[in-house]
Amino acid sequence: MGAIENRVGELRKKLQNEKIDTFLVLIEENRRYLSGFTGEDAQFDESAGALLITSDSLVLATDSRFETQAGRESPGYEVVTYKKGLVKALPGMLKSMKTRRLGFESRRMSYEMYSNILQAIEESGLSVELVPTLEMVESLRLIKDEDEIRALCEAVGVAEAAFKNFLETLEPGIFETDAAWTLERRMREGGAQSLSFPVIAASGPNSALPHAIPERRAFRESEPLLFDWGAKLNGYCSDMTRMVFLKDPDEAFKRIFNTVYEAQQKAIDAIRPGMTTRQVDAVARSHIEKNGYKGYFGHGLGHGVGLAVHEAPSLSPTPQRERTIAENMVFTVEPGIYIPDKGGVRLENMVVVRGNGAEPLNRLEIRMDMISS
Repeated sequence: MGAIENRVGELRKKLQNEKIDTFLVLIEENRRYLSGFTGEDAQFDESAGALLITSDSLVLATDSRFETQAGRESPGYEVVTYKKGLVKALPGMLKSMKTRRLGFESRRMSYEMYSNILQAIEESGLSVELVPTLEMVESLRLIKDEDEIRALCEAVGVAEAAFKNFLETLEPGIFETDAAWTLERRMREGGAQSLSFPVIAASGPNSALPHAIPERRAFRESEPLLFDWGAKLNGYCSDMTRMVFLKDPDEAFKRIFNTVYEAQQKAIDAIRPGMTTRQVDAVARSHIEKNGYKGYFGHGLGHGVGLAVHEAPSLSPTPQRERTIAENMVFTVEPGIYIPDKGGVRLENMVVVRGNGAEPLNRLEIRMDMISS
């Protein structure tokens, strides 16, 4: 059996346990994971299509824009082309499937869509219960197969090659916005199909903002320059962060850099199957706090990466997000220290969990002598 057949098989087991006879897949990444269909949703209220999965049928419902593409990319699915939108076509499909309990992805369905589906079902005279679900497919995506891991490595490679080329362009006076565009262009020229997310290029005090938006602010010598970027290739994302100083920074920033670097390495070295995500976060967080920076590391240590750049698991101190780490999970390890109005340091690598520990996917080294370009 192929990867998609295996994934659908695992999902069907879960649907049977939940007594769901038809499952509606709306999340773009889940749709691709289960069918191979690469159609992209332009925005939240626009959809390239949906999957309807039962114990013995697979349907990909889409519109005329994607009909040929869907048939080519998802040969195991019956392609149904709707002309007046998914909501109006849904009752007919549910009737043919003899649906009584329709599971749907509660994170993706808006209240407006939910209401319209209820109304369409009622007007059609069907008796169908709508059952909200959470992470039915995402829980399968937690564990990557070797093909997915190779795809992630390739996305990392494209992003890292672009950054090495980009470093040669850096000099004082360049604006954050121009640097972000240059790095984006280098990734696309290097083969990236798109970006994992908009490039973050933050200098000086802006580097203390974890998700800074590039501004028309010029780079200055001795200030921290933070770059967070990632390439998307064959649907899979990469995500990494590096620091650059155009001239030797002051002792305070050298100490911050060293502390963040050590925290990252300690966390990566500690990772083992069976640990929890919260325990790994605590390894890095305690090192940062012991070195006098308590309160300056506000976000979680990392997050899963795959078809989405931010997916499960979440490595954070929050008990509600705690998960047990398992082999072939892929996630970032990205500790940071952020000093308001002065600047910050974040270092981010992606790792895959193996039986004996974490294997970094990055080849772009973080060394003490790389502080300066």
